[in-house]
Amino acid sequence: MDALKKLFGGNTRQFGMIFALVALIILFQILTGGLTLTPDNVINLFNGNSYILILAIGMVLVIIAGHIDLSVGSVAASVGIIVAITMRDWHLPSGVGILLGLIMGAVIGTWQGFWVAYVGIPAFIVTLAGMLLFRGLNQFIGQSNTVPVPKDFTYIGAGYLPEIGPNTGYNNLTLLLGLIGAAAVVFFQLRARREAKALGAEVPDQWVTVTRLVLIVAAILYATYLFATGRPGTSFPIPGLILGVLVLIYGFVSSKTIIGRHIYAVGGNRHAAELSGVQSKKVNFMVMMNMSILAALAGMVFVGRSTASGPFDGTGWELDAIAAVFIGGAAVTGGVGTVIGSIVGGLVMAVLNNGLQLLGVGADLTQMIKGIVLLLAVAFDVYSKIQGRPSLIGLLMRGMGGNGNRGVPAQPDETTKTSEVVARES
Repeated sequence: MDALKKLFGGNTRQFGMIFALVALIILFQILTGGLTLTPDNVINLFNGNSYILILAIGMVLVIIAGHIDLSVGSVAASVGIIVAITMRDWHLPSGVGILLGLIMGAVIGTWQGFWVAYVGIPAFIVTLAGMLLFRGLNQFIGQSNTVPVPKDFTYIGAGYLPEIGPNTGYNNLTLLLGLIGAAAVVFFQLRARREAKALGAEVPDQWVTVTRLVLIVAAILYATYLFATGRPGTSFPIPGLILGVLVLIYGFVSSKTIIGRHIYAVGGNRHAAELSGVQSKKVNFMVMMNMSILAALAGMVFVGRSTASGPFDGTGWELDAIAAVFIGGAAVTGGVGTVIGSIVGGLVMAVLNNGLQLLGVGADLTQMIKGIVLLLAVAFDVYSKIQGRPSLIGLLMRGMGGNGNRGVPAQPDETTKTSEVVARES
């Protein structure tokens, strides 16, 4: 047990959600007779849930700032139908269509961000209105019809890394991507250890660092093998590549930049943040606009995968994204959460849904199980906070190097100090 505590940063519960994800994968691998970790199933799992994970990246920033966005599914559907119709009627290239969709997302986000940030209407009400408005817009513009998209547009949602180089029996680009990822993990982990030692900070034993790296690299290489050995014509999916780039960008922005610190400060205590110089209106405007841009991207990814835009696209997406964020560690009151945690939460829900489908469980029972999982995940964290212990979510975030490491709500003087630090860094 002491070895485990050292290996996982002092408390084995801090990686609870990752343990839950691994446990689910192993459980369904056994129950399905090995169907869960087949290359085709893993590829389909990522393709089928990438748009929800993209939404979760934007939603976690909204929730950290203390808001909620109920309109993302309707925004995605509206953008999808407009892009599909304009490409069909105006014969736009797919690249122009994608750019148009992102611009539309920014315009919609500007509209909703204005009401939230500068008029002061709660985001719940603004986005509830947006959910109705943009759902109606989708059906009005599309006349409740399904509109197909050009074949080259489907690449954004159903494409794969191409085959290049010699015939190795694997997809060479996927292998290269996996090796680069593994090397990057080793490099940054060792660099962080060297920097900590240079500053005189306490560092884990060398065997701990080596064991961590072996486990992480092994997981990356195994996933690379699965993606590189799928049926002919498949490899690492383009939606997964888009998701990976977004995780890197938003993970860096949320944890390493001033705007990221401001989002946490506003969500933790808006008044204290404002007193220390943080412009909360701009922060709120930015997170709402960003959410709509990512919703537009998610909508186009889904349309690309399904090869058409229809009147029922986006239905219930907001609930799946919110569930992923809360399971992954965000606090209902704001100020806590990370991008990586939300991706882990989304993968937990995706693996659960996929495993139940492989077992032939009906949609009704699947929804009931997912609801119970969401309730128990949040209830356990709330219980930990009530007992005065660092929450599982807080420990998870601290262990992953995020900013959402305030497992116990900060007292007013502590929050003020945090905000003052943010202001000085500005």
